[in-house]
Order: sequence, then C-alpha cells, then structure tokens
Amino acid sequence: MSPEHEREVRAELRAERDRAVVRLRSLEADLAGIVAASADDNADDEHDPEGATIAFERSQAGALAASARARLTEVDAALDRLAAGRYGRCEACGEPLPAERLAVRPTARTHVGCA
Repeated sequence: MSPEHEREVRAELRAERDRAVVRLRSLEADLAGIVAASADDNADDEHDPEGATIAFERSQAGALAASARARLTEVDAALDRLAAGRYGRCEACGEPLPAERLAVRPTARTHVGCA
C-alpha cells in the first residue's frame, strides 16, 4: 500500500470512527433519557394500546447502542491493523483482500470465501 493510499484509508477510518462515537453518544443519551423518564413513573405501560412500552424502547435503544459499540470496536481494530501493516490482508489465509471489498467494507478482516 502506498503512503498516500494509507493516509486516505486512515482518514476514512478515523471519519468512520468519529461518526460511530457521535452515534454511540447520542444513543446512550437517548437510553439515559428513557430510563430517567420512567424512573418516577409507576404506569403500567405494558398494556397501553397507544404505543410501544418503555421496556421496548429501552431494549431497542440498548440494542442500537450495542451495535454502535461493536462498530467502534471494528473500526478501532482496522486502525490497529493499519498501524501494524496488516490492513487489507485476510486474517484467515493471509492473501490480500480485493480493493472492491475494502471500498465497500473498510473494516473487512477476511475474504468473503474465508468468512
């Protein structure tokens, strides 16, 4: 990988990392808001025909936050591979990953066939 291409990849991964951090912070704030809003409420929302339950909203926000954390972990791992000179190589077979795969999924660790 040329130094220029490495800089481009690093910039793309850092931008993706920044987006993941912003999303995670927003989801964690949403989750905290849901928990705080329901802390003093003794309503039986489980049987409320008007909409989703607080438990559902909390579960959904928690799952989205977990997904954002996983994305952040993927991006950090890709940045670590880049720093170690292993970025763009399949972790299963060691062969270079196709540029098209990395363009679509810059955090890819393996070939499609090795996954």
